[in-house]
Amino acid sequence: PFYSIIYLYINKRVIMIEVLNKEKFSQMVERLVIEKKIPYIDAIVWWCDEHEFEIEDTAKLLCPLIKEKIKVEAQDLNYLEKSARLPI
Repeated sequence: PFYSIIYLYINKRVIMIEVLNKEKFSQMVERLVIEKKIPYIDAIVWWCDEHEFEIEDTAKLLCPLIKEKIKVEAQDLNYLEKSARLPI
């Protein structure tokens, strides 16, 4: 469960909403990388395909550490220009 559940009362009805937050999404991405042995970029794309989620919307759900790991992956694949960096 990487979702928080929120219950709303609207017009005398209970509506359950699943909310994905930054911490939970980042944990889920880390778990996918480990379990499926895939790069971070692929883990995010896979999750978005499975959950019909827009890839562009994931940027605000990623912690800075995962964003840095994605940047390193992209540089290694020559998607981004390489910059000076400390070894991780």
